[in-house]
Amino acid sequence: MDQLREGPARIAAATRELSAAQLRAAPAPDAWSAVEVLAHLRSCADVWGGYIARIVAEDTPKFRAVNPRQYIKRTDYPELEFAPSLAAYAAQRAELLRLLRELPAAAWERRATVMGTGSQREWTVYANVARLARHEGVHVQQLGRITRSLRYDVPNVRLI
Repeated sequence: MDQLREGPARIAAATRELSAAQLRAAPAPDAWSAVEVLAHLRSCADVWGGYIARIVAEDTPKFRAVNPRQYIKRTDYPELEFAPSLAAYAAQRAELLRLLRELPAAAWERRATVMGTGSQREWTVYANVARLARHEGVHVQQLGRITRSLRYDVPNVRLI
């Protein structure tokens, strides 16, 4: 929960001194810009946060998995300016945290059956929250590398 709560602030801190042009600049060929990383995080938050809300709201739901990399194509997230996009991300996160804070302990084990490409899995609220936190942590580190490379113009920075 702490990691989820701190995520938007960590993103803001990592990108604080960059201009709008720098936030759109990819530090290397085939690397993501800060705007693209944030767009990806928002897409994942929409998809995985939606799973969490659905598992909490419904008794043992069954649904098809959505790939956040496909979902993003239905959004305008990559075109948005960084600051308003981050504000929307932070507001969405606050709503998710409010939902999670109100959950009784047993609700963290609520389950959904999720169908993917040829497979079927069970996901819990806890598993989705943990995945969201881990995933964001990786991309916050990535943003740190991106912003350092842009601040100091370090060539050939390897990004994930």
